[in-house]
Amino acid sequence: QVQLVESGGGLVQPGGSLRLSCQVSRPASDEDAIGWFRQAPGKEREGVSCISGNGADIKYSNFVKGRFTISRDDTKNLVYLQLNDLEPEDTAIYTCAAAAFRQWTCTTTGSMYQYWGQGTQVTVSS
Repeated sequence: QVQLVESGGGLVQPGGSLRLSCQVSRPASDEDAIGWFRQAPGKEREGVSCISGNGADIKYSNFVKGRFTISRDDTKNLVYLQLNDLEPEDTAIYTCAAAAFRQWTCTTTGSMYQYWGQGTQVTVSS
């Protein structure tokens, strides 16, 4: 099965930036979509962003408000989530996930994903 490992989380001040990375194991299919999700204490898990297997489709949840950017480097089996202008309410565990056979489209709905990483903590505080 597909394995995913996140990195890049940490503690930043409001307005700061982080770049999260998702390492996808090989021989994972290059037709798989990758999604980013987050869960804050006392809240349900919510979708943040996704990118289709070939990169043709990218989606962001409304709360992103233009602050985040998702990208993928297929030569390294890496997917990135650039977090800019972070706010305290962005504090959460951020997790990447893979959805099989999603070359052309992606979704931020968690139930569509089969494989999940362990998550990386993002804390935004002064």
